[in-house]
Amino acid sequence: MTDSKDKASNAMWGGRFAAGPDAIMEAINASIGFDKRLYAQDIRGSRAHAAMLAAQGIIRDSDAEAIREGLLTVLSEIEAGNFPFRTALEDIHMNVEARLKEIIGEPAGRLHTARSRNDQVATDFRLWVRDQCDAAIAGLDALIRAMLGQAEAGAEWVMPGFTHLQTAQPVTWGHHMMAYVEMFARDKSRFEDARKRMNECPLGAAALAGTGFAIDRFATAAALDFDRPMANSLDAVSDRDFALEFLSSSSICAVHLSRLAEELVIWSSAQFRFVAMSDKWSTGSSIMPQKRNPDAAELIRAKIGRILGATVALFTVMKGLPLAYSKDMQEDKEQVFDAADNLMLALAAMAGMIGDLTVNTDKLEAAASGGFSTATDLADWLVREAGLPFRDAHHVTGTLVAMAEAKGCDLPDLSLTDMQSVNPAITEAIFGVLGVHNSVASRQSYGGTAPDQVRAQIARWKERLA
Repeated sequence: MTDSKDKASNAMWGGRFAAGPDAIMEAINASIGFDKRLYAQDIRGSRAHAAMLAAQGIIRDSDAEAIREGLLTVLSEIEAGNFPFRTALEDIHMNVEARLKEIIGEPAGRLHTARSRNDQVATDFRLWVRDQCDAAIAGLDALIRAMLGQAEAGAEWVMPGFTHLQTAQPVTWGHHMMAYVEMFARDKSRFEDARKRMNECPLGAAALAGTGFAIDRFATAAALDFDRPMANSLDAVSDRDFALEFLSSSSICAVHLSRLAEELVIWSSAQFRFVAMSDKWSTGSSIMPQKRNPDAAELIRAKIGRILGATVALFTVMKGLPLAYSKDMQEDKEQVFDAADNLMLALAAMAGMIGDLTVNTDKLEAAASGGFSTATDLADWLVREAGLPFRDAHHVTGTLVAMAEAKGCDLPDLSLTDMQSVNPAITEAIFGVLGVHNSVASRQSYGGTAPDQVRAQIARWKERLA
């Protein structure tokens, strides 16, 4: 004899099963603990489906109206926190439908006409991921604007450019900030592209083969703001490439966020002191009163682990599945939910940190002037003015660097006599290229670090964002 919980399960599965699942099967099978996040998308899809069924004469207008009003009641209950989610009903779809039946009675049973949970969940999830693409695009817009603000303020601030985290050549703060603008703009375009590709509607594909009812899939697609219905019913219910593409885009974006976070951690250290983060984005130590820890940046740096992990997990789930639907695909949502939550949090935190960042321009310029950062300018001058082949100029410059190291000074501090002892073609004019400001001003090639070039790039991006 079955208990009441078994009866609830039997009603959900129909007459095929004589007994309901035991506790372990119920636990592994249920997804309501996480897919209840899809409630708004599920109710929206059901309302569009019911309206289409009525328009096609498949259900009565009165039933469609009762369904519409009942679903609005369910929505208000969930949003108010009064909805009785039940694990025995497995998922958000059956929880909503069961509650709808309690509210409106027999018409609720007509809602599932000409659809399956397979196309229903594919539609709900696609709507949710589409919303997350929009959220990521908005978050990246805010971050790009914050980066542009820093770039504009520091278009002329000289700082060291690094390779291998060693001083390489002088650049400007604005140029460095604009490098991240370009990266985050590509991230934004990836989400925009992914959104375009995923904007097709699975609803109406039913379990896997379509339906014999005279439904209008173009109507439901339009009602849900999709560009068109998906063209193949097997594909519609069985693929999650839209979620994989969202996760892939999120992973690349998280890598860029992590790289910027790492620089903030380094730059805010006592050894660098290039920047100071505001109190809002720093924490203290429980034992060392002098500490000012860049915890927000460190946590952003760590987010790539969770987001990339979610990406790998879903690729692994999907890699061996035959068409069409398999229960394995229930494991898609938790990964995407977690990745999306962490990405949105990281984007918001980074935009806040960059907006509040204080830059120590004196430290930047002092660091830019050290480490023989204008050595390449000296070599370029020897090529341009003295006619040396670059390899010879490179050798002469290396010899002068070694001389400066031995004297404990920088290149501009060597005398003309010192320099001419290495190559007599060097003239007084060499000192005009050795200063860090002269160096950055000379980098006028497109995309270079010269302040004029940086300002031109800022203006271009401001125009695009406007």
